[in-house]
Amino acid sequence: MPSQVFHMDLRVTPKDTNVKRFARLLEAVDLKGIVQRKKKRPLVAVKLHFGEKGNTSYIRPIYARQVVDKIYEAGGQAFLTDANTVYVGTRTDAANHLITAIQNGFAYAVAGAPLVIADGLKGTAEVEVAIHREIFKTVYLGEAIVHADALVSLAHFKGHELSGFGGAIKNLGMGCASRKGKLAQHSNIAPKVNAKKCTGCGECIAHCAQEAINLEADKAVIDPKKCVGCAECILTCPYGNIEIQWNESIPVFLKKMVEYTFGVLKDKQDRAVHLNFVTQVSPACDCYGHNDAPIVADLGILASRDPIALDRASADLVNQAPGLPGSCLKDHAPGVDKFRDLYPQIDWEIQLEYAEQLGLGTQEYELVKI
Repeated sequence: MPSQVFHMDLRVTPKDTNVKRFARLLEAVDLKGIVQRKKKRPLVAVKLHFGEKGNTSYIRPIYARQVVDKIYEAGGQAFLTDANTVYVGTRTDAANHLITAIQNGFAYAVAGAPLVIADGLKGTAEVEVAIHREIFKTVYLGEAIVHADALVSLAHFKGHELSGFGGAIKNLGMGCASRKGKLAQHSNIAPKVNAKKCTGCGECIAHCAQEAINLEADKAVIDPKKCVGCAECILTCPYGNIEIQWNESIPVFLKKMVEYTFGVLKDKQDRAVHLNFVTQVSPACDCYGHNDAPIVADLGILASRDPIALDRASADLVNQAPGLPGSCLKDHAPGVDKFRDLYPQIDWEIQLEYAEQLGLGTQEYELVKI
């Protein structure tokens, strides 16, 4: 049976504004229903990407505010959240992550809800969740996500250099993982030390709880047999000389990401709402401190209780649209697979097929216009 995906385009009139239409979209997907399932005032995590400093394609805070207001009206307590990054940037630790979020417009005065970094100050505030899937038996998620009573995913739908596109599945699977969980998805071996640049300062050794790092010839060396993949050394190095080994194959990475999404929704599948903003569809992730020109025109906002149907519908809309002249696309014709145009080596459909196999939803959908 196909899942309903509600679609709001961006055509408006003076009497029927984007704000009013977005409110109807939230009503159609029954945001109120996931809040009122519990008698007490439930804590609702609004998971979104605050945008790296310098990036301008992330979701506008005014939409987050509308979601927050609707949660409050339904009797819930909302908080905006994301987890720290595994790479070194402006969202590596909670302090800088919060500064970036506020500078990008997600201050309380604008969004109307507190900001909570899901995995704590340094990405170690995590919960180990048992899933017993093909690759992972357990996954490591930000504790604020796990402990929330309900979940709203707000994803900026765009191209992505590892998953082909980033939508609801990536926003949950990668975005809700702790630093250890992110590293587990990206790599199957320990981080590496850039020996040419290592100063032998010993900071990483002092902070490694597993005693997996030692000095050899005044250079830090990581013992992969002792390393548990927490990735704290990447954050700890004051010179940025410890790096992720981006060695995981794309098909395995996509399955890992889906298994993490399974872990996020394990106890929340019936208490979660998913929205994709198919606007300013940039060719790469919002994790960069910049964004290239969009590859298609703004196609609207989609919402569903089914994250697979939502991502499938979003991808179909992008691929059916003509590419924008001046973008980095090589083929601008309607119907061309834009994501394979950007990343020919990535079979992005693997994530949808595997998610369907795990029971997270269906690729069959009915597009309902709002």
